[in-house]
Formats: sequence, structure tokens, C-alpha cells
Amino acid sequence: MTQPPLILHTDWSCSWGGQEIRTLTELRELKKLGFRVGMVVREGAELARRGEAEGIPVHYIDFSSKFNLVAWRKLYKLIRHLQPAVINTHSSEDSWMAGCLARICRVPLVIKTRHVLAPISSSFSYNAFAHIIFACSESIADQLAEQKVRKKKIIVQSTGIDEERFQFSAQDRQEIREQYGIAEQDILVGNISFLREYKGHQFIARTAASMPEKYKFMIVGGGNGRTILEKDIAEAGVGDRFILTGHREDPERFFSALDIIFFSSYETEGISQSFIQGLLYGIPLLVCRTPSLLEPLEFVKQYQSVDYNDLAASKAGLLKLSEHLRRNEEDIQQQRQDIAGKYGLTAMVENIIRVYSGYGIEV
Repeated sequence: MTQPPLILHTDWSCSWGGQEIRTLTELRELKKLGFRVGMVVREGAELARRGEAEGIPVHYIDFSSKFNLVAWRKLYKLIRHLQPAVINTHSSEDSWMAGCLARICRVPLVIKTRHVLAPISSSFSYNAFAHIIFACSESIADQLAEQKVRKKKIIVQSTGIDEERFQFSAQDRQEIREQYGIAEQDILVGNISFLREYKGHQFIARTAASMPEKYKFMIVGGGNGRTILEKDIAEAGVGDRFILTGHREDPERFFSALDIIFFSSYETEGISQSFIQGLLYGIPLLVCRTPSLLEPLEFVKQYQSVDYNDLAASKAGLLKLSEHLRRNEEDIQQQRQDIAGKYGLTAMVENIIRVYSGYGIEV
């Protein structure tokens, strides 16, 4: 009896963020459809721990350097043994190693997913190894093409968001606001993301200092940028109006508590998953003019865009959005439908399956 095709993802990263969530999401959904799945990661990767918890086979390779000949040899043997139908790489080092060896081993389909909007060091590995490049936004696709990656290889595929999981709940709104002492008359401005420097959270802290007392601020997420952010909040003098929840496994509940989303990322973003998640709630949005983040705004009913660190504009934007806090269910449902149609989980999986089918890979 012929086994279903094996889809193998590789990743250099040991941290936990949008890239790793995208990898696990794809593997989870493909497994549901009947594909065999697996991942190749470094020892200590958070992705491995979470994958194993979901019954996804995990293989370990030291991707810390593409000059590690022992790792190359081990990876070659692993690919020859597993005989995957698809190898999908994500970071730089694993893309060089797994991409090259996948071609040597004649893997039918080699995919490289590009998650960030930042210059690449070389187009060689993209052109030489990958059959297909998934770019997580139009802006990323354009940048790759500008750096001589062949356009015919590039497919824009944002990370799909589970539209059923991320939707407004009046109960969650009440419970979260009560838990954190947010009064009904308070206007809660929030951001849900990992705490990293390029997320621009210090801009939110500085903006908070210019707002009236009824404006409260919340950032939901963990990460290595917390210490710096705490310092920024203290320097802005808004510690009594600023809530840091730390990492949460239930971010969907916190969106419902917010009155305004302030998405402050200023560089390297693809289309952030938490950004799209927030758009599914129809909450008024203040967003920095980061290229990838502007792409979904054609579907958004209430938003203001500002340049990063323009404090006058961010204050004015929040005040303007505060005039539109009453939920218009008809507009919100239309926005949800439009966002899910392009950025939803179902749309992502269907597109990936179409790509696989084009290479004869089906269950």
C-alpha cells in the first residue's frame, strides 16, 4: 500500500514567533488532510516541543552553521531515508543546507518561505534550490524580485488565520477588562505581539504620555524586549496606565477587550499574524506605514495610518478613532468576510494544496 506524501519543514530558529507559528500551522493542517508531516529543527527549538505535543515527528540537525560538514552529512542521510515529497525551508542556514540537499536527492518540490521584509544577502539559494518561494506579503515578493529572485518562482501566500478562533466575544471583553481593572468609560488601546525591538512598542509608550487619563494601554505578549519596554514605559511616566500581560496562549480573548488597536511595527514585518487577527474583530486601528501592513487596509473600515515616531499624528489618530468606538455589526461582518477571504486559514491551505497538486503531490 502506497503511503501518503511526506511534507517536511525545516527551520533554523529556536525561538517562538510568527514564523514558527506559521510552520506548525501548516503541518497541523496538512496532517488533518491526510499527508504525512515532519519537521527538521535544532536541539532546543520551541517548535520541536510544540510539534511533538501534537504528534508531529521531529528530527534534529545542527543548523547553526552551513559550514558544519557533519550536519550536512547527517541531513543528507535523513533526506535519503525519509524520501519526502516536499521540503519547505524557512530560515537562512536551513534553506542553504536542506534546499541544496533536497535538489541533490531529487525531492519533487522544494519550497522556501520568506517571512520578513528585509534585504536578502544573495538570490543564489532562492534561484538555485527552490522550485517555489512563498512570500508572506506583496511587499516581500516585490523586494525579492528587485533583488533578482525569479518572479515566476514567487507566490504570495500570507499566513492563514483561523477565522473561527478569532472573533468578538462580549463575555471575553467583560472578563478581561474586569481582570485588569479597565473601567467601562476607559478607552483601552492595545497591541498583541511578541516583544521585539522592531515591533515599535516604545512608540506606544511615548504616545500614551500625551493622551488623557481615560486612555489605558495594554500589550499582550512575551519576548526578550520586555526589559527595554518596561524602561520606556517608566521614562514616559505611564506605568499606572500601561499593562503588560506577558505571554498568553489565548490572545483571541484579549482582542475583544480592546477599543483601539495600535500596531506600531516599523520594519521587517511580513503581514503579522496578530495584525490580521485583529482585523477580524473590526476594531478601530492605528497603524504605522510599514509596507506589508498597508496591504490589507483596503478591507478595513476604520483606521488611521501614521509614520513611526510621529507623536502628534499618533495622538491625533487615537482621538479621531475614539469617535468610532460603537460597533457597526454590518461593517464588521463585511470586513471579516473580506479579510478571511484573502488571509484566512482556509484560503491558505487551499492555495498550498493547489501548489502541491501542480507538482503531482496529492493524498
